[in-house]
Amino acid sequence: MKKTVLLSITASSLVMAGAYKIPEQSINSMALGAAYVAHTTGADTAYYNPANMAFMEDAQFAEGGLTWAHLPRNTFKGTTATTSGKSEVENLQLPFLHYVSKPIGDFRWGTSVTVPGGLTKRWESPTQKLYAEEFTLKVIEVNPVASYKVLDNFALGGGLRLIYSEGIVNSDGLGTAKPIKREMEGDTIEFGYNLAMSYRPTSDINMAVTYRSNIDLGEEGEANLYLANMGNQYDASVTVPLPAALNVAVSKTWNDKYTVELDYEKTYWSEYKSLDFNYGQPLPNAILTGAFDDPKAKNWKDTNTYRIGFTADVSDTLTLMASYAKDETPIDKKYVSYELPDSDANIYTVGFRIKANENLSYGAAYLHDKKDAFSLKAGDNANGIVGDFSDGGADLITVGMQYKF
Repeated sequence: MKKTVLLSITASSLVMAGAYKIPEQSINSMALGAAYVAHTTGADTAYYNPANMAFMEDAQFAEGGLTWAHLPRNTFKGTTATTSGKSEVENLQLPFLHYVSKPIGDFRWGTSVTVPGGLTKRWESPTQKLYAEEFTLKVIEVNPVASYKVLDNFALGGGLRLIYSEGIVNSDGLGTAKPIKREMEGDTIEFGYNLAMSYRPTSDINMAVTYRSNIDLGEEGEANLYLANMGNQYDASVTVPLPAALNVAVSKTWNDKYTVELDYEKTYWSEYKSLDFNYGQPLPNAILTGAFDDPKAKNWKDTNTYRIGFTADVSDTLTLMASYAKDETPIDKKYVSYELPDSDANIYTVGFRIKANENLSYGAAYLHDKKDAFSLKAGDNANGIVGDFSDGGADLITVGMQYKF
């Protein structure tokens, strides 16, 4: 396999939670739009707030499921028909698995396997294909965690993040005024950590803070670069961030049936300053150097996401959930590019969980991510893009089940 530098990374999710982060990794979290940090109740507690494992009942919990993600076309209307285009429709399948053990004194452990980020964006229209024929990033995380009950109403948690990522970067200008082409594939294994704290001042109020560390994805491999059908292979490397994220959340429950959770998330995208590919030897001419070797400024900004989630235990067997979130993009219009034409979003979710018996439950959830349309005028964009972006966004459906034993 050709190993390479990868992507302009759009590392972690579908163009979902600003850029490429996918925070929804279970039935409840999808139904609640990731407003699911303070009031976690199942095996997915291991991922969303490991400190809360200390407060779970004396049993083991396991949850597994699958998310189907539908990414509609991005539409770009340029100043002429030749500069306009639409990206390809994408359909992705994202599995998840969570486990929480029985307590061992005041300690408890758990683990999660998730797909916390990624991106697939493909264009076949000539102008966009020159820059982003395909940009694909896959991220898989294994997250072993532990909790410790400090007091009856206060607990700490944390764990290790084991990340595997792989990506593809293809662009094709052959047959245009810029007859250049690149083909890249690569992968890497990286490590990070996460921390959590939970406090329950009363039986009906939960307060929590969680933090996931930044992980720099250092890609090394090879790149095939072409000029007018003449190509060479080069050693290549690049480093891009999977950013740190801080969550602060509080939940309130009424009558042991109705819960509202407020969640604030700050994602530290400002780690992404530039996209700088490095090669084992100088590129042979100024055309390839200008296209593939000059650092590309990103200068992303830290973002805020505000979420509110509603849970109603309407009967002994049925739980209904819904949420709304306002999500910021980290990308200034000046640095927007075709591989990730991201914008602010409104996110809406609904879902349910059914208790089949004392040990087994199952459910489903739906999320709609509505991206804001935006325009770029002459001089607005460092990449020379002039026109209107619209459509895009995402629709996600999650199904799964949980077993207590």
